[in-house]
Amino acid sequence: MNKVEIKCLASDGAVIPQYKTAGAAGADVCALLSEPVLIKKGGRAVIPTGLFFAIPQGYEIQVRPRSGLAAKNGVTVLNTPGTIDSDYRGEVKVILINLGDEDFTVNNGDRIAQLVVSPVTVGSFLQVGELDETERGSGGFGSTGKN
Repeated sequence: MNKVEIKCLASDGAVIPQYKTAGAAGADVCALLSEPVLIKKGGRAVIPTGLFFAIPQGYEIQVRPRSGLAAKNGVTVLNTPGTIDSDYRGEVKVILINLGDEDFTVNNGDRIAQLVVSPVTVGSFLQVGELDETERGSGGFGSTGKN
């Protein structure tokens, strides 16, 4: 198992991300709120965590939804996966959207998302006059069929 050391500065009351099982890929991250935040159905909110990270160069942290929150309440991470870059030092905040049928309240300490540490491959973009041909070509958005 490779370990990536990530430094974390936590505001007073913030919860350090935790892996809940030995096989978990994502570490749960919690809200740090002075008062509950109501997200109306169809609405969204930026939820603070009180966490600040120093991520090693060559890695990112992806912010992903919690499956139980999505399945039970229709609440998910809007820009999933969100990316925390290695050079970002600000507070991590999670953009939640309520796609459920009822308003949803986020309380202090609620597990709102999960964080996944991932290596980053930096691409080298090269402008060319034309692209090579493939079997798929320019077909997209369902062009390969339903099954």
